[in-house]
Amino acid sequence: MDGCRLSAEERDEALALLQDLIRIDTSNPPGEEGASIQLLEQRCQAFGLATEVVGAIPERPNLVATFPADPDRCTDRPLVLSCHVDTVPADPDRWTYSPWSGHYDGNYVWGRGAIDMKGFAAMAFAVVAKLKRLDIPLRRDLLFVAVSDEEAGTRLGSRWLVDERPDLLRNPEYVINEVGGFTTHREGNRFYPVQVAEKGVAWLRLAVCGESGHSSLPGTDSAVARLGRAVNRITHTRLPWHPSPEAQRLLEGFAAPRGYVGRQIASLISHPRIGPHLLPRMVREPSRRASLEAILRNTATPTSLCEGGNINMLPGVALVDIDGRLAPGQTTDDLIAELDAILFPLLGKDYALTVLHDSAPISFPLDTPLYREIEETILAADPGSYVVPSVIPGFTDSHNYARLGAVCYGFYPLRLPEDLDFTSLFHGENERIPLDGFYWGIEVLAGMLERFLTR
Repeated sequence: MDGCRLSAEERDEALALLQDLIRIDTSNPPGEEGASIQLLEQRCQAFGLATEVVGAIPERPNLVATFPADPDRCTDRPLVLSCHVDTVPADPDRWTYSPWSGHYDGNYVWGRGAIDMKGFAAMAFAVVAKLKRLDIPLRRDLLFVAVSDEEAGTRLGSRWLVDERPDLLRNPEYVINEVGGFTTHREGNRFYPVQVAEKGVAWLRLAVCGESGHSSLPGTDSAVARLGRAVNRITHTRLPWHPSPEAQRLLEGFAAPRGYVGRQIASLISHPRIGPHLLPRMVREPSRRASLEAILRNTATPTSLCEGGNINMLPGVALVDIDGRLAPGQTTDDLIAELDAILFPLLGKDYALTVLHDSAPISFPLDTPLYREIEETILAADPGSYVVPSVIPGFTDSHNYARLGAVCYGFYPLRLPEDLDFTSLFHGENERIPLDGFYWGIEVLAGMLERFLTR
């Protein structure tokens, strides 16, 4: 990795790009990622990379930049470094510094997207720039891809790119994307999760029927009242345990420092009947326990009440949208069956569940040269740490790239201090990235790719 150490000038360039990206408000909705894509395109062209900017509408474009392989050495399919430049919205009144300030306080760079995922956009570009400066002969094309619209479902971003312009991606063999590679501190040990699987999505709409009439004569059987009871039941019911092989590997990875005892505990937590009772006893910290539960169950979260009619009438139908997530191996039909088991005793036949959008869970193999290179790189960069193949409860652009046959890993290396609650920064207030950990990540990712792309 010594050849990939950043100079002072390269550090300043990476910081400036990160701050410039944060200062462009790409909150989605409405997105309007064009200025961010243009900024990245200009940086790529300055390094001599061929670029293509494409999309369904001009205000929501996507960028594909190519660092070509050496024609005399090219033997393999491309590797893609993928990022999205849209972010979730932010309320500036709830932040210490403006979400679009890019403020640097001496330790952290603050702003919406610092972690998710303008930080990786700046990191990935810095890596490509470093490899370009080294002028190394690649055995496969290296693509830098920046997309729009990930936070709202990928329709205008990676999904559009895969559906409409797969030729630009050149049949990639590998994609490196979010979420993984960051230091996770547990009981004096350091772990680095590498995302190899993600849950599926089942966005549903629940329609509940009830008695309509004038609201001056309220009753307990109105559609709104019944919907309220249904939302309460869904919110407080834990759906069945689905301990997939992917979840089991994650549990075993975090249990590795305990040896045989840890493996036995992980096995018991994976048991469909014992696990739900054992996990609260073994994992006391609420946010960590919630993260583990989320990959061991399907989840269904009511998120948005649909607008009704006049304030002085009881509607015959009331609606709520539900964000459903599918554990590996599960389907939308499986989740609907689990919700029916909750709702039918409460509502009888007076309800309907409609699928608004769904996508299956995805999983990628560990027995690949790239995964082994990632693992070796982390263990060399932080001796004594543990690499854990992980599952995330959310979705990423990887579920679109997988349709091209690409193997996708979440590897966004960041060295993090023990006192930083990293997972709370995703979509949270006061999102920020430690600058030293960001620089460390650039060097780690560049060193890994220098070896992998030239072997």
